Amino acid sequence: MELFTREGLKMHLSPSGRILATYADRLLDLASEAASAVRMDRPIGVMRLGAMESTAAVRLPEPLGRFHERYPEVALELYSGNPQQLIDQVVDGSLDAALIAEPVTDRRLASMVIYDEELVIVAESKHATISGPKDLSSTTILAFHPGCPHRKRLEDWFARAHVTPERIVEVASYNLILGCVAVGMGIALLPRSVLQVYAERDRLSVHKLLSTFGHAKTCLIWRKEAPQANVLALSSVLLEQSRTQPATSEAKSQPR
Repeated sequence: MELFTREGLKMHLSPSGRILATYADRLLDLASEAASAVRMDRPIGVMRLGAMESTAAVRLPEPLGRFHERYPEVALELYSGNPQQLIDQVVDGSLDAALIAEPVTDRRLASMVIYDEELVIVAESKHATISGPKDLSSTTILAFHPGCPHRKRLEDWFARAHVTPERIVEVASYNLILGCVAVGMGIALLPRSVLQVYAERDRLSVHKLLSTFGHAKTCLIWRKEAPQANVLALSSVLLEQSRTQPATSEAKSQPR
């Protein structure tokens, strides 16, 4: 196959050569596009984000909608899990970033605080003021799996008062937890923000905790060496929302 034809002292592309040159130009364009995508110097491509259930359900709908409008070239996929699962998935590359409760101790990860969640005890609506575990009419706990940081905090709250829970009932969703609390099956510890999306809040009483147990920071984590354009774009949108979102209020809150 001849790529060139000779005309005197000049060389010209043959018909086959012109076809090959067209493909070569396309390959160079694709190589440049691929290099840009790998460098991730601008938000583009697929971004896989993990989050705890409470964060995904309450905090993310509004900012993810805003992120999609602002960065339409990014296809955002959302996954939920407990903090250790999410950490493992970010480390092994299954997720690009995740929102988890502190602490973040893995040195391979970078982190940024996004939310400061107020944690509260919820009980049935007629329950008396709860200042500690000894004030409980029932010490049954309604909680997620053992990997849930809020469950661990609640267990520590009991341990500090030298009280052992009667039992721990593992439940798969916050709506189900709150429904069980409302009918008097036990108590739960959860972010106050979760109550914003619960339709039957008048069936619950809400009790504040000491600062030791009453706040938990939620961090955005990602691998330090990973391309950061998507992560930084997402973090800016999340921080905008966290700064403008009004503080939650609860009519039935019972402060210490």
